[in-house]
Amino acid sequence: MQTFSIQKTLHFVFVTVLVVALNTISMPSLAETDLSARDIMQRMDDNQRKTTASAFTRMKLTTCKFGYKDSKIKCVEKPRIKVIESVQINTGVDNKDTRAIAIIIEPASERGIGMLSYSYDNPDRENETWIYLSALRKVMRISVNRRDDEGEPANLFGTEISTEDRESGNIDDYTYTLLERGEYRGRPVAIIESVPKPHQVQKSSYGKTRTWVDTERFIALKIQMFDKNDNPIKRVDVGKIEKINGVWLGRSLTFINSVSQRLTNMKLEAINFDIVIDPSFLTQRTLTDQAFRERYLNILREQAQ
Repeated sequence: MQTFSIQKTLHFVFVTVLVVALNTISMPSLAETDLSARDIMQRMDDNQRKTTASAFTRMKLTTCKFGYKDSKIKCVEKPRIKVIESVQINTGVDNKDTRAIAIIIEPASERGIGMLSYSYDNPDRENETWIYLSALRKVMRISVNRRDDEGEPANLFGTEISTEDRESGNIDDYTYTLLERGEYRGRPVAIIESVPKPHQVQKSSYGKTRTWVDTERFIALKIQMFDKNDNPIKRVDVGKIEKINGVWLGRSLTFINSVSQRLTNMKLEAINFDIVIDPSFLTQRTLTDQAFRERYLNILREQAQ
């Protein structure tokens, strides 16, 4: 998120998430006003993990070039639509690492293309991401971090969601400042600025992010990302927030890239928690072995009914 806030919001969706952001807890009766910026981010981090513990998700990604009509953002071309199923589990010490896989289901021409990600809480360990291109029948490891001033991390399946956006991070890799408290979309919020610490700067495309955090539900309502020169380059709008199985989450996230003038909407069509998931499914075999992949996905679909 790279600063921490966008990382955590996206990691829920695919991996979460493949989403998104998508940082959640049970709602207290009143907004908490005595928490520091870091405390708020810690609460988001702690409770986001509820959304990646044995989760099976189906989502739709809609991507297009955008313009403005009547001051509203609109697609100015026929959007590209992909339907994806993702599986994720928490692993490691205190379940602070995450393994996730996302597989394209539609369109038929791209069915079977997949991405496998391992995210580590240990700041000394690099996160890992592999993508399988079914047409080439080849698994490729891809960059998840920015390495120089010109390079950019790969985007997820041709969308405006980068691999950096969707990976999780360690809360101690960033410093946090509480900029303001107030209301946003009728909700009590704290606006928190997250800045990568020196050891994290070269791993991120973002110089900082600002997150509008609902201080009752501890979910991000909006995230603004800036480059290293403080120019706004991307934002995430979180919409259609619902409480599912005791967890608050955003069912729709829109990533708006002001540099490419393109957007991607990520809509959660279904999400199921506490699914029984065999860790062996979250390996490269799932990317390359179609029969194994489809057989296990059918098992997960049956559990989700």
